[in-house]
Amino acid sequence: MKPIWIVDDDQSIRFVLEKALLREDLPTRSFTNAREVLTALEAANDEDGPQILVSDIRMPGGSGLDLLTRVKEKHPGLPVIIMTAFSDLDSAVSAFQGGAFEYLPKPFDLPKAIELIRRAVEESQREEVAEERMAAAPEMLGQAPAMQDVFRAIGRLSQSNVTVMITGESGSGKELVARALHKHSPRANGPFVAINTAAIPKDLLESELFGHERGAFTGAQTMRRGRFEQAEGGTLFLDEIGDMPFDLQTRLLRVLSDGHFYRVGGHNAIKANVRVIAATHQDLEQRVKEGNFREDLFHRLNVIRLRLPALRERREDIPMLARHFLQQSAKQLGVEPKRISDAAIEKLMTFPFPGNVRQLENICHWLTVMAPAQLIEAKDLPPEIGLVAQADVPRPDVAAADVPVPSLPAEPHPQPAIAPVAGLVPPGGWEAALEVEAMALLTSGRHDVWEELTKRFESKLILTALQNTRGRRIEAAQKLGIGRNTITRKIQELGLE
Repeated sequence: MKPIWIVDDDQSIRFVLEKALLREDLPTRSFTNAREVLTALEAANDEDGPQILVSDIRMPGGSGLDLLTRVKEKHPGLPVIIMTAFSDLDSAVSAFQGGAFEYLPKPFDLPKAIELIRRAVEESQREEVAEERMAAAPEMLGQAPAMQDVFRAIGRLSQSNVTVMITGESGSGKELVARALHKHSPRANGPFVAINTAAIPKDLLESELFGHERGAFTGAQTMRRGRFEQAEGGTLFLDEIGDMPFDLQTRLLRVLSDGHFYRVGGHNAIKANVRVIAATHQDLEQRVKEGNFREDLFHRLNVIRLRLPALRERREDIPMLARHFLQQSAKQLGVEPKRISDAAIEKLMTFPFPGNVRQLENICHWLTVMAPAQLIEAKDLPPEIGLVAQADVPRPDVAAADVPVPSLPAEPHPQPAIAPVAGLVPPGGWEAALEVEAMALLTSGRHDVWEELTKRFESKLILTALQNTRGRRIEAAQKLGIGRNTITRKIQELGLE
């Protein structure tokens, strides 16, 4: 086994740790300053390099934080435990920002320090194996039988251009399947263009799909190519197809039938050389019966159907997915990947995940930022996980029913939200829910989070006040502590008329 490297200018600290670790059959190597460590690291190979680095924070010839930075540059996967007699906030924050595994204030309880070092060793060994697996991870992950069926179907369709319908709950990964179908198809060298038909207002959707000519409507200053033209020679992914307006369904059917379309305001037919993959979380057969979806379009799209399982149907994939998302999140944020304990994994596996894989990904983003240590324990998980566990959610080997989860105020572009279980309020109240929602939006790649959340907050506040005053604006403004001109202006800006 690789040795534990101890760096401290205090000989007594080095002596005590060495003896205690040797009693635990953990080999050690000691240094008095940062320069010695860096020199030894340069000369070390994979066999005699450190398993763990335990370093004091204040030493002659260079601080432990500087050493941490230098070590992480060349050995990003090496767990580093920072010790200090100066237990202040700045030191703790700096240690964790630098990628420390844990922060150990002096004087420390020796058994607890050894326990921490042993935990770091176990996690480093586990992560070495996990990282090897992660390096070879495919674009989609899943060992569950239901996911293996999906993989086999993608393989069978790899030489085909046939239209595919992907069904599954929101957040289950339908776009990933669509991208995999494109990547492993004869059109792989062509573009993959995705559009969420539910996220675009009805008035703009036609132009988004088919493009428009200059002057076709007010504001059309130039000619614009639509998604069908952008996807020429490749694949067009129509997400949430069940929400497409009825009149646009007719235009889409025409394109699928004869392969031609017209830009909005145009008179020349344009040939479409595009493979269409559609997806929905809705029951399209029921939508057809209700008269909300064209039956002929349904049959055009439903040539091959792939059903993507919900995460609660593939619980055995949760550990692998969680570790993958933690690695991915750390890479995006430029920090050291956090490790997750078996107890935390077990608790995650009791959660029904109404938001499916997307919700698990958001939780991992949240943990990367909010978990207090490099090792994520069960107590570090977001509040809603613990609340569900307290509500006697079935164990992983028992089929779990959907747990209704309320969302925050509606937004024009639906985004994944991690919300409290119905009837229960997480510790911290609505601020905790806001924090989690903000993290979900921040980690989704959006750049309008301030504007979006402010708009939703103001809308909900004003509507609640108006409900309380039975629509009397002046009284609502007084109760909110704002002027009547302000509430009138806000109602107009937010579209609450």
